[in-house]
Amino acid sequence: MSSPIDAVLFDYGMVLSAPRIPRVWSELAGMSGLTEADLEREYWLRRDDYDAGVLTGEAFWSGIGASVGATYSEEQLRAMNDGDVRLWGGLNEPMVQWVLRLHDAGVRTGILSNMGDRMAEGLSARFDWIGRFHHTVWSHALSLRKPDPAIYEASAKGLGVEPAKILFVDDKPENTEAAIAFGMQAIVYKDFESFIAEMKHRGFGELLRPIASTTP
Repeated sequence: MSSPIDAVLFDYGMVLSAPRIPRVWSELAGMSGLTEADLEREYWLRRDDYDAGVLTGEAFWSGIGASVGATYSEEQLRAMNDGDVRLWGGLNEPMVQWVLRLHDAGVRTGILSNMGDRMAEGLSARFDWIGRFHHTVWSHALSLRKPDPAIYEASAKGLGVEPAKILFVDDKPENTEAAIAFGMQAIVYKDFESFIAEMKHRGFGELLRPIASTTP
């Protein structure tokens, strides 16, 4: 492969995943006893600590309950953690299909995602293709979050590829900017059509058809 990229590193949320599923969000609000607006506030208020491994999934939801004076049973906590996985379990099919083509072609791939313990466990169990990535970094496991430079270093080491030959795809500019500062190449993901256009503009078009490019 003549591309200057030897590995592609993906964020999960809003890159490999579709937006959250509104029906599941409503279910989570009902399970938690909060209005959807209050759940929105409490969910994101605690999410950084969950992603950083400061909170487990159980502590995350217990804290949300405490905000309204509720105490959840183990069964309720399990149901809310499962619901959180389903919430983000819709897939961005064009990107996932491209990932599968990269895997089939032997291109090194990784995931670098800010994600809590129960979410990472649940998604990995739900989607067997996640196990085909050469390396995954879930932020909770390292007690780090993007855009901390150390988390990009961990990804590069895990992939065994020098940063300059890694393409990182994330939906948040602050995360791609940090990747670039670390020495990686990066693209902000907005939608699949604009992503394809940016890949071609950057000279990475060969990576879009990895099977054809590696077939004699």
